[in-house]
Amino acid sequence: MGLFHDDFYSTKVSKSRQGFRRARRTRVVWPKSRRSRGLSTLQIATLSSIISAFVAVLLFSMIMGLPAPGKEAAIVSAIGSKRMETADPYERLIQAAAKVRPTVVSIVNYKDGKKVRNKLDDSALGSGVIFKIDQGQAFIITNNHVIEGAQELEAVTVNGEMKKAKLVGADKVNDIAVLSVDGKDIKAVAEMGDSRKLQLGETVLAIGNPLGLGDTLTSGIVSYTNRIVPVSLNQDGVYDWEQEVIQTDAAINEGNSGGALVDLNGKVIGINTMKIADTGVEGLGFAIPVDQVMNTVNELMTHGKIARPYIGIYSMDLDNSYAPLDEDQLKDLKLPKDVKDGVVVLDVVGPAEEAGLKLNDVVVKFNDEPIPSTLEMKKFLYDKVKIGDTVKVTYYRDGKEQSVNVKLAEKPDQ
Repeated sequence: MGLFHDDFYSTKVSKSRQGFRRARRTRVVWPKSRRSRGLSTLQIATLSSIISAFVAVLLFSMIMGLPAPGKEAAIVSAIGSKRMETADPYERLIQAAAKVRPTVVSIVNYKDGKKVRNKLDDSALGSGVIFKIDQGQAFIITNNHVIEGAQELEAVTVNGEMKKAKLVGADKVNDIAVLSVDGKDIKAVAEMGDSRKLQLGETVLAIGNPLGLGDTLTSGIVSYTNRIVPVSLNQDGVYDWEQEVIQTDAAINEGNSGGALVDLNGKVIGINTMKIADTGVEGLGFAIPVDQVMNTVNELMTHGKIARPYIGIYSMDLDNSYAPLDEDQLKDLKLPKDVKDGVVVLDVVGPAEEAGLKLNDVVVKFNDEPIPSTLEMKKFLYDKVKIGDTVKVTYYRDGKEQSVNVKLAEKPDQ
């Protein structure tokens, strides 16, 4: 069936109508002078109206990209199994929520080791997603900042059952942690999607434990598929890392961290991690893409941590807009006038100390690649080299350019 009923605009005259006209002609005797084999004026007008209407529908269909009358049945047949994709979006929301809801748990972080329920502040609450059941244990993905500093952890299932949780492994850089709980009575496991296939405007759901209100569902769209946001790993207000995230306008509040961001097929496509909370800001929530999450999770399941190279330099940016160096400090560095970027060494341990680097050295290159900031130094170490590699470090000391080779070690646990 087209946009309009096809039979309403059909150019064919039904048999019943033809019979009516024939019957009419047998009852009316026209004078010979008026008889004619041609069409009457009324017939011509009627036929012209019908043809004009049909042409109008065809033109409208072509302009608007709609199926032409008479062709829709073939299109429906061609769609076949894809009918679900064009189903009622509200029904799909309900189905997706029902599929994922049993896999999302609340995480309780007892930082002082005391279980004083009903007196927990919001920072002690978070969310998690059950992604695996193996040998009687259920494994949960959450954020590192949800479990950080915990003396004891518990997971609360969708039916209200509280289970003691153990930390399998955590990674501060990617903000991912894995917990394990007793798998008894846990049957549902979240299905992971493909965050690389996300599209702008795609409808998503956020499921979690916002503000302690467990088992909460919000909906929105994908506002941006791969947003890069600066983060402060040490929570000191200085951005020292960049996180690739999915941006969404689905409401994400404190306690949603670690919960699931879900597509309309009920597949987890991200782990909710943060939002921008400021006056006048709404609809800016972020989730870690599930592809990145699972890479981290797999290594945490195997090794309990993410092994990264370590150089042992504690630094601040030479061009630091948050805490700029004053004129006297810059004079003490004795840098050439053309050196504007680099990292000022505040302290050295491990490999850097063994190589002879010291306070107030200004590092400008690794392996002849510019290192303009602490962020770029970390990105170089985490992305371009591995544990055991030797890095040529170019730096300034007392205004003179020097270089030294530093052998990278494994970053110690913090």
